[in-house]
Amino acid sequence: MNLRNLNSPNADVRMKGFLTRTTVDDAWAWIGSTLPAGSRNSIEVISLKDAAGRILAEDIISEVNVPGFNRSMMDGYALRAEETYGATSYNALAFNIIGTSLPGQPFTGIVTLGSAVRIMTGAPMPDGATAVLPVEGTEIQNDMMLAMSEVSIGKHVGVIGEDVAVGARILTAGRTLRPQDLGVLSSIGRGTIPVIKRPLVRILITGNELLPAGTSPEGFQIADANGPMLYSLVNRDGGIADMPPLIHDNRDQLQAAMLEPADVILVSGGSSVGEEDHAPQILAQHGTLAIHGIAMRPGSPAGMGILNGAFVFLLPGNPVSCLCAYDFFAGRVIRALGGRNENWPYRRITATLTRRIVSTVGRVDYARVKLDGTAAEPIAVSGASVLSSTTQADGFMIIPANSEGFAANSTVDVFCYD
Repeated sequence: MNLRNLNSPNADVRMKGFLTRTTVDDAWAWIGSTLPAGSRNSIEVISLKDAAGRILAEDIISEVNVPGFNRSMMDGYALRAEETYGATSYNALAFNIIGTSLPGQPFTGIVTLGSAVRIMTGAPMPDGATAVLPVEGTEIQNDMMLAMSEVSIGKHVGVIGEDVAVGARILTAGRTLRPQDLGVLSSIGRGTIPVIKRPLVRILITGNELLPAGTSPEGFQIADANGPMLYSLVNRDGGIADMPPLIHDNRDQLQAAMLEPADVILVSGGSSVGEEDHAPQILAQHGTLAIHGIAMRPGSPAGMGILNGAFVFLLPGNPVSCLCAYDFFAGRVIRALGGRNENWPYRRITATLTRRIVSTVGRVDYARVKLDGTAAEPIAVSGASVLSSTTQADGFMIIPANSEGFAANSTVDVFCYD
């Protein structure tokens, strides 16, 4: 890979083909070496109610006890536990009911010998009481409570700090916040939370042959399939997707769109070496075209570089190639910038190939497979424009560059689309 040649203002790779192709491992290495120079792990503070699914930026240490008081864990009677010893349905012990403790409305007196306080779940324990006798173990006669079972000291009592103690590390930086996490954060009085800022990802879809997504294809034009797919992938990976209207194969229009500020720019189409493939030239002349052409199938025309501090990924227009190049490269950067795990966001299983699958040494292949239990049936290795092959598939397997493929009945790793 010669960066000087790639970025020469006089270099024009169009209609000349790819002289060399970068390996997938070298492309990953470039991403790894370039990421620290970006806006990785920028922090913003957001409202607690908006924090589900976001990446926590800092450890959370509690400054309070939860609960901050001893409380009842049952509806029943707060009393001195030792006074219930020996109580049975045949040997009921009598207690004077001296008051009631409700959630937020504690009993202000003291539980003394032979007395009990009616108490609800979550209500503060009155002074002097050491346990709660559940209502099922009692009977009421006039103003007296008859205990028909015994309880031990501390039974059915939630103590101070039982849920969260002062000084405890509640959550660790890097965690993807779940709804129950927000409940705990609220319980310790946190109304705002520091999270990793989501990267802004601009999605530029190019091509004179394209109609807006969802439009019925007509004549020699086709509906944009890559836009909705990339928009969803960016959201999945924690980015903020910004997708302006379709861009024609016009250099000035595309250049203006690429120069708009963003953290990551995805250019779908116009990434190869055709006469109308302007994106590599724009990137080389106004930024850094670090890689153009990758030893993989599909996705070989992909490229990447830096423009005005933003990562730029040149994604092929063929839909499967676009998906493949995004998952191999762009998705990793978007997840890393947002504080997420860079690795594949797919569940991995071990499966057995139903038939032989062939590859070429020196090239990584992305093969779609259909699963029947743990049996994997290859659907296609090629067919970069056949997006339906990914909807028919349950997942994909990666054939490494040093492999000629796999024989039937080989054990392979499959990444599941679900």
